[in-house]
Parts: sequence; C-alpha cells; structure tokens
Amino acid sequence: MNAIIWPESYLPGTTDNYCSNEVIIPNLKTTEVWPFLNNTNAWPQYYENASEIIFYDNTGPELRIGARFCFITFGFLVESEVVEYVPPVDGHPARVAWHGWVEGDDNQRLDVHHAWLIEDLPGNRVRVLTQETQIGKPAKELASTKPNPMINAHQDWLDGLVAAAQEKTKTK
Repeated sequence: MNAIIWPESYLPGTTDNYCSNEVIIPNLKTTEVWPFLNNTNAWPQYYENASEIIFYDNTGPELRIGARFCFITFGFLVESEVVEYVPPVDGHPARVAWHGWVEGDDNQRLDVHHAWLIEDLPGNRVRVLTQETQIGKPAKELASTKPNPMINAHQDWLDGLVAAAQEKTKTK
C-alpha cells in the first residue's frame, strides 16, 4: 500500500500534533470516492465540521494544484493552498494535500499539512487514508485533549466521504 508524501518540516513525530485515519471498503472504487473529496461543495453535505469554503481565485469548488481557499473547521478560519494534486489514474493512487494555516500570535498561530490518499486494492476494495500534522500552541492543546478531537473529526470526515460515495453508487 502507498503512503503519504510528507514535506520534511511536517514529518509525523516532529510536529506538535499528528492524526491518522484510514478505512478499507469493499465494492467501491477510487474514481467513485474522488469526486466527493475533490469537489469542496460536497464537504459540508457529509462532514459538518467544514463550512464557509471560499476560493480566492474563483476557480473552485474543485481542488487543483496551487488552489487557494479558506474554510471554517474546529472553529478556526483555515487559509489553505493545495500543494499536491494527483487525480485517480488506473493503477495509481489519487492524492491531494494542502498546507493550511491559522493567522495569529504565538498562542493562536497554527500550521498544518493535511493529506489524503485514495487507492484501489485487490479484491474490489478501496483504501482511503487521511493524515494531518500540525504545528503551534493550538496543536499542542488538541494533542493533549482526550478523546482526541482531530482523530474523531477526521474519522467523521472519512466515514461521511465513503457514505456519500456509496450512496451515489447505489443510484447509478
């Protein structure tokens, strides 16, 4: 199975917070999941922790390399730029990642790298992996909170993404 490609400054184990969520689902394909992640208009329909998504260059709602957008999550206005973008191609995983940041002083500043990998597996299965690393005081606070809100919220995002794709495949 493939892995997330990490910028050196966001390598898990070197940041203030890290979370990883993964599912492997039968009877679903990467090409069926991808549209619900790639089209940011779909996010609030299946993930309640993402709202007010705005693209600065008016090219959204679909992601692309270099796209600049912001959205509200965990009560933060997160500025984001897509730094990796590989749509699904037969035999290769789909990938998307963005650098996100929250402006502010040392108590409020947050830097993140959020990455997704979607790949077809043998046996008519799909694997969806999302991982995020964070740097900053808010990240330290999130990391010490039990249960971990990042892991729980990202699992909701992952479950919602898969459910949306499964629902769409039923209506085909």
